[in-house]
Amino acid sequence: MQNIEFKDKLVSINRITKVVKGGRRFAFSALVVVGNYAGSIGVGHAKAKQVPDAIKKATQTAKNNLFKIPLREGRTLHHDILSKDGAGKVLLRSAPSGTGIIAGGPIRAACEVVGIKDVVAKSLGSSNPINVLRACIKGLRNQKSPKSIADLRGKKINEIMKKKLDN
Repeated sequence: MQNIEFKDKLVSINRITKVVKGGRRFAFSALVVVGNYAGSIGVGHAKAKQVPDAIKKATQTAKNNLFKIPLREGRTLHHDILSKDGAGKVLLRSAPSGTGIIAGGPIRAACEVVGIKDVVAKSLGSSNPINVLRACIKGLRNQKSPKSIADLRGKKINEIMKKKLDN
């Protein structure tokens, strides 16, 4: 994979303090999402003594943990998602064209880099960026496209889509 096509977005930076005999030692942790605006996303979390080093390490981790998610019409989700990871709980809803990304903080960053253009999202549980982002990623990973459902059931895509339209 080429590194040129991927864009990274810094979600949060945390200052960590370790109290030792001589005083306080500071370190920084960075949370980064990386994507190609076309369905690929990766998340990285890393610590270092300096902020730029933490961001660099987190970005590298994110690039190593890339995965693809299916998008409907290349702009939104296939279905609504309610996902939970630890105390983080998120609701992601597909939206009609022109809605934009209605989401806050970590969810917005993840949706932007993955290439979702129309989504309505709400964080219901924890406000901790790491937990919210993990819940969001878990939900995006568990999303099913009509093609994958058709393959699982051994049917054609138009049979599944037709039944959805009848209801």
